[in-house]
Amino acid sequence: MRANAATGGVTGFATQNGGTTGGAGGATVTASTGTAIHAALCNRASSSTPIIIQVSGTINHGNTAKVSGDSCNTAAGVIELKDISNVTIIGTGSGAVFDQLGIHIRNSSNIIIQNVTVRNVKKSGSPTSNGGDAIGMESTVRNVWVDHVTLEASGGEDEGYDGLFDMKDDVKYVTLSYSILRNSGRGGLIGSSESDTGNNYITFHHNAYSNIDSRTPLLRGGIAHIYNNSYTNLAESGINSRAGGRARVDSNYFKDSTDVLGTFYTTEAGFWQVSGNIFDNVTWSAASGDHRPAGPDVTSNTTVSIPYAYTLDGASCVPNVVAQTAGANKGLQVSNGTCVPTSPTGGPVTPPPTTGGPVTPPPTTGGPVTPPPAGTNLSLAGGADGSSKAGGTSYGNVKDGDPATYWSPSGTTGSISVKWPSATSVSRITIREASGATGLIGAYRVLNGDTGAVLKTGSGAGAITFSATSAKKITFEIISASGTPRVAEFETYAS
Repeated sequence: MRANAATGGVTGFATQNGGTTGGAGGATVTASTGTAIHAALCNRASSSTPIIIQVSGTINHGNTAKVSGDSCNTAAGVIELKDISNVTIIGTGSGAVFDQLGIHIRNSSNIIIQNVTVRNVKKSGSPTSNGGDAIGMESTVRNVWVDHVTLEASGGEDEGYDGLFDMKDDVKYVTLSYSILRNSGRGGLIGSSESDTGNNYITFHHNAYSNIDSRTPLLRGGIAHIYNNSYTNLAESGINSRAGGRARVDSNYFKDSTDVLGTFYTTEAGFWQVSGNIFDNVTWSAASGDHRPAGPDVTSNTTVSIPYAYTLDGASCVPNVVAQTAGANKGLQVSNGTCVPTSPTGGPVTPPPTTGGPVTPPPTTGGPVTPPPAGTNLSLAGGADGSSKAGGTSYGNVKDGDPATYWSPSGTTGSISVKWPSATSVSRITIREASGATGLIGAYRVLNGDTGAVLKTGSGAGAITFSATSAKKITFEIISASGTPRVAEFETYAS
């Protein structure tokens, strides 16, 4: 079955931070071996030259060698997407199977993987590949869309397998959609330890999880949006939000499973917001110190704002629509919001909302009254610093996209800055005050942090516009306040 990349069809958090386009606009090449995939990457003009690689046949250790070049950084025995950007890998023809050979994404951005099967990747035994992960991401990865793939193992850790879909060491803006994950001890993790909590903004939707022991996913820190997935035969635990993780869990169907949501195997709690889920023959075990199931009376213990538009299928039809659409070689069909599969049209499928659920609810934490502006929030890809901060707060909280966290100065005045490694054009900022601190900010100045030039003066938080300025740093200086300010978000925009 031939499949074409659904250009523009990306969904979820992969639409943020400038979006995910993969190799759109670049050359299209074909490959039937792992070596040919590596050669296609290495033959580009640069490591960021867009490319679409259409893959068919079986990719394995025997046909996957390292290829060298200025535009690539590959390794034998794994499909290595390392130190590169702007790549699409899509299965075509009668199918593409990565047999006992994983896909490793490292220090890379703007990657699309569609319509492929990855199976039986081992971390022990023979042969081994990719640390035992079917698809693994690590070390500063941004904007990845994995769609209509089948990820499967033939057992758990005792049989030599690890995770099917793992993210660690600074991975952000990822969507896994319309995919099958099955027959594995571990579905996948977001964060490799309780201290690896910098991974964030991950969406899982319309995926089919079956015959998995745990980690569907395991979330350490960060935010995950988990909606319209079908879960069957989860043996030990399911969605494991821990170490401050916050999961929004909407209209999923859980069947014949155990402890499908909660904080497990740690005393460091995680949180969840739930709506519209169906629990069909789900068993809940008793709570203990390091084992805190969300059920049997499943209720929300946090709120999670979602910045993108989405349409929910009603949970009752999720098993059926996911069975028809999820996985490789299904024609890249998607849901149209009424539980009816439809073929991609080359653009995002965003039909009007149905009774299945809300579309883009307004933020419910942080208390901002300024509506979300159009355009990309440039702060999300930058850093932050400032004057002395109050205890328990962080500069980075103003650019993490989470209105529940904030920075405060050590007194009632101070400055906070957003910065980038290279000059960035900014003509608009939005200052959002945290819940309970709305209206405290009085007089302010907006400064070019490179030169100290004053771009705007005024009073109060909210949206602030000024003449377009190219700078590596933009500073918001609080000159007066009626209490200790709490800046939840310092958003920056090009126009």
